[in-house]
Amino acid sequence: MAFHTGGEASRRSPDVLIIGAGAAGLMAAFTAARRGRRVVVLDHAPEVGRKILISGGGRCNFTNTEMRAERFISQNRHFARSALSRYTPSQFLELLAAHKIPWHEKKLGQLFCDNSARDIVQMLLAECAAAHVTILTDVRITEVTKPQDFRVQTSAGTFTSKALVLATGGLSIPKLGATSFSYNIARYFGLSVISPEPALVPLVFGKPEESWVQSLAGVSLPVRASCGKTGFDEALLFTHRGLSGPALLQISSYWEANQPVRIDLLPGQDMTAHLAALKKAKSQMKGPAALSRWLPHRLAQELARQSAPEERPVVEWSDRTLRALGERIHRLDLHPTGTEGFAKAEVTRGGVDTRKLSSKTMEAQTVPNLYVIGEAVDVTGWLGGYNFHWAWASGYVAGEALGESAAA
Repeated sequence: MAFHTGGEASRRSPDVLIIGAGAAGLMAAFTAARRGRRVVVLDHAPEVGRKILISGGGRCNFTNTEMRAERFISQNRHFARSALSRYTPSQFLELLAAHKIPWHEKKLGQLFCDNSARDIVQMLLAECAAAHVTILTDVRITEVTKPQDFRVQTSAGTFTSKALVLATGGLSIPKLGATSFSYNIARYFGLSVISPEPALVPLVFGKPEESWVQSLAGVSLPVRASCGKTGFDEALLFTHRGLSGPALLQISSYWEANQPVRIDLLPGQDMTAHLAALKKAKSQMKGPAALSRWLPHRLAQELARQSAPEERPVVEWSDRTLRALGERIHRLDLHPTGTEGFAKAEVTRGGVDTRKLSSKTMEAQTVPNLYVIGEAVDVTGWLGGYNFHWAWASGYVAGEALGESAAA
């Protein structure tokens, strides 16, 4: 696909060349073009916004009403604050309203399209068309240099531009064409890259003593999952390889190798007190039946097998057994052996080191007119629309800065 305006010379030598036609790249493109910049966007994929199209079950969780800088991970922990303060969820909702795109809130401030994620892509393309942005897809880039201006050699010819924007994302979901392109170019120009890791990703278990986790595949329940001082109250899903579900995806962004994940299987309740009440009532229920009053049956059976005298009724359990079982249910420490990798990761943790980027403009401090935005940088948001909003916000501030440089 390609659409463009202007002559060939204008297309080959734009004011701004953006590599990556995803959420961040398209936002930066029309924001800069609205301010008078001639903008060309290149992408190696056959269509734009492929990650947008598959997100949110095809309805795109495009932002979150509870947007806070504290809900983003970066080695430069305050970096995201400036962009997020200058482009808010309400501003994106104004854009949706202008295009008459209906939306709804699901839970926890998560906003989705009523119809299809394609509405978002079409909106971005319409904004780009109105601002006379040139977009070229199916373009393979072979070399990027900077003899004076940036020079980009591609399968569609050579482009030169004063400003270059890297917006090709991270390594997550390689089947959509994810590559290390932005990292490679950033390193070429002397920027450091924080080691990319899968984030918002299911965790897997390989130790024999925890093989029971996989045996519960399909079981789901609300839990509190935590690593260190960070915890999330959401649903947990047992899988044939380990653990998933929103709570685990969230905590995976904070998990480090060899670190245990603690699961409270009954947050906000007191299992020891529940069992003590059953004992006081002289309950003849055995372990699986007793635990099934509060937990899914298959999970209750497994926990009873591990920690309760299965063949004896609750009335015969010792107080020590009650306390030990209650402790295990509220403080279940599991030891993942890894993740399901970039193939199943929703985003990438790490990326271009933000300590060498301007938080106000996304421009590299040591390479004038080089910008890095979106998932390519070391900023990773929570599950629930945070990462898309980072794409909008970082793209917007870069586009604004590029427009201001034109006016200067």
